[in-house]
Amino acid sequence: MNEHRDLKVTIQGVAGCFHDAAAREYFPGRNIETVECVTFPEMFEALDTDASLVGIVAIENTIAGSILQNHELLRQHNLRIIGEHKKRISHVLAALPDQTVETLTEVNSHPMALMQCEVFLRKHKNLKMIETFDTAGSAKEIAEKQLKGHGAVCGEYAANLYGLEILEKGIETNKRNFTRFLVVTNSLLASEIGPKESEIDKSSIVFTLPHTGGALSKVLTILSFYDINLSKIQSVPIIGREWEYRFYVDLTFKSFVRYHQAIDAVRPLTNELVILGEYKEFQQK
Repeated sequence: MNEHRDLKVTIQGVAGCFHDAAAREYFPGRNIETVECVTFPEMFEALDTDASLVGIVAIENTIAGSILQNHELLRQHNLRIIGEHKKRISHVLAALPDQTVETLTEVNSHPMALMQCEVFLRKHKNLKMIETFDTAGSAKEIAEKQLKGHGAVCGEYAANLYGLEILEKGIETNKRNFTRFLVVTNSLLASEIGPKESEIDKSSIVFTLPHTGGALSKVLTILSFYDINLSKIQSVPIIGREWEYRFYVDLTFKSFVRYHQAIDAVRPLTNELVILGEYKEFQQK
């Protein structure tokens, strides 16, 4: 991986959001210019049209589960996964300076963040929960419009970025809240900034199977024979084909050669098999 290249990274959300924070953690020390997108489809369209872009996209959360829309977007767009990052999602309550929790009248954030902090928020009867588009966006709006009496549930990075005062840290109910992000880009840029072959020990694939008994079992048996571990398997219904599914599978392995042998052995058993990306498994430092 080129450790010195400046990068343009597209994110879903505004500056300070968890996608933004995850990108900076994945590319430490890099000069990163973020390209903000409102939705995930908009983000993938940006990646299609601008070959200089890298994308970071949430794919699953330990509380909310898999983001099925993003699995399908990965399949539909001609991009490659070059890495992954797992980030602890911790929320703070932030507001304009010289305010307290007791002086606030409402708290703004994404509905998922409000839900994740509901136990804390309901202890404070003065706080009316108002759903907004984005955690960091709520912090930004409070700062830009100088909204006194409003608090934001957001990440610590967003609170600091927009100059808000943190009133409480770690207000999420479940402290084991992690989101897994994938780093994606086009094939040309992937070959430049992606991992070396010697570093690769994980891949993401998607396949469909013939509608016959034991089809999935046969695939899993072959993968096991080649010492390939399944770290995740996610089925998604195929629209217009009742009771048929696509299988999104994450594989980990010690031997890149045996992994490719396993793929070659499995491919004839599938109707369609696509390698979405080959990369290095995230290791907590």
